[in-house]
Amino acid sequence: MSATAEQVPVVHDGAAPPDPRRWVALAVIAIAQLMVVLDATIVNIALPSAQRALDITDANRQWVVTAYTLAFGGFLLLGGRIADYWGRKRTFMVGAVGFAVASAVGGFAQNGEMLFAARALQGVFGALLAPASLALLTVLFTEARERAKAFAVYGAIAGGGSAVGLLLGGVLTEYANWRWCLLVNIPVAIVALALAIPLVPESKAAGNTRYDVPGALVVTLGLASLVYGFTEAAKPDEGWGSGTTWAFIGAGLVLLVVFVVIQRRVRNPLLPLRIVLDRNRGGAYLTSMLVGAGLFGSFLFLTLYLQNVLGYKPLEAGFASLPVTVGVLVSATVASNLMPRIGPKPMMVAGPILAAVGMFILRFVGLDTSFWLHLMPAQVLLGLGLGFTFVPLSSLALIGVPQHDAGAASAALNATQQVGGSLGTALLNTIATSAIAAYATSHLPKSPQDAPRAGLLAQVDGYSAAFTWAAVLILLATVVAAVLIKVNKDDLPAAESVPMA
Repeated sequence: MSATAEQVPVVHDGAAPPDPRRWVALAVIAIAQLMVVLDATIVNIALPSAQRALDITDANRQWVVTAYTLAFGGFLLLGGRIADYWGRKRTFMVGAVGFAVASAVGGFAQNGEMLFAARALQGVFGALLAPASLALLTVLFTEARERAKAFAVYGAIAGGGSAVGLLLGGVLTEYANWRWCLLVNIPVAIVALALAIPLVPESKAAGNTRYDVPGALVVTLGLASLVYGFTEAAKPDEGWGSGTTWAFIGAGLVLLVVFVVIQRRVRNPLLPLRIVLDRNRGGAYLTSMLVGAGLFGSFLFLTLYLQNVLGYKPLEAGFASLPVTVGVLVSATVASNLMPRIGPKPMMVAGPILAAVGMFILRFVGLDTSFWLHLMPAQVLLGLGLGFTFVPLSSLALIGVPQHDAGAASAALNATQQVGGSLGTALLNTIATSAIAAYATSHLPKSPQDAPRAGLLAQVDGYSAAFTWAAVLILLATVVAAVLIKVNKDDLPAAESVPMA
């Protein structure tokens, strides 16, 4: 690699001038981010079709979502460190290649287990790709105003990409096959790689660059054990009274405690506790986890409700899910302008309240719920709340982090949302499945002709229970933000200048 093509020029005072390729590099990074965001929403729309095609049970269907989010969240911290130490461009490229390969495996899956494994593999490589992308932005854009624009573009891709994913997922599932919802990642990855090689500069962190592999393994095993315990609770032959269920949950909690002990003792921890023990940053991470827990699972059940109960086709379900994205885009724009005036805390308290109200309205769905009078207003409220939450949250989570820890801090932010999503999806799926079984047992159909309607009513009861508990989880985020977040508008830096690695 030539110095001019790959290395960021360093000046004698330790800072680097702005890289002339930074805006083109932003476009490349945005393409890769679009792939990751597309994958999440596309798979949600495709799930009912994939479940039928591969004969996946209701108790296990959540693994299509949680296998990805669990691997993603569990390895994000290690992925952030690999990006910092091995090279952000190199990590970005390996992540893109691996993500495409995993997507191909999932696209050709012959059974549920193969699809779950492919989704987990996507998560592992996504854990390399996502923190490398965010860290590249952090070190490429050193001037405060330019960095704000870069993060606005990145955020718009995340929000707009969700909408594109919902529509594209509906088109591909309805007019081609659900498998193309995974295979579509391959051409996107090829374009990102072809542009990244000549256009994205390399950067690395200096100083101690040893990896905390034991920490990565312990935290991932701990999270996997927790999620598996919740999954066992959803099974009729196990349930909450099963020793197996509590053994996995208990083992997961013990492993997470061991992870904290490891982080306190190793020289170069996977997650430096100085990052999370800051009161405001820790509050932001915990808020992110709780909102993620309520959000991921509820999106899954909204998709199932639209297609399984209301009978929407995949493309119709994609369009019907767009109000959330519209709400996010509107409130994110407003929040970015409000934050310098009022500070992050008011929005981080009000945002989850709005989102929880929208979620609670979804609790009252039925067999013939109106989209325009019920589903659309609830989703808009949910989206508005999410935008007001995530804009200040992202700022708080990364402010004041030394450049050496840029990858770890951005990975921690992503990880908290993904881990929350994994645990929340497993928990809400357990709640929904248990509620469906209880309703079906206590409301036996009076005749064979009543059986289909009784089955649909049981599903509605289960989805309603999931929406209710999702609202509770999001409301807990309001309490956390109100108690822990103390920073105000005067504490936010007017300008940042982060030295390049």
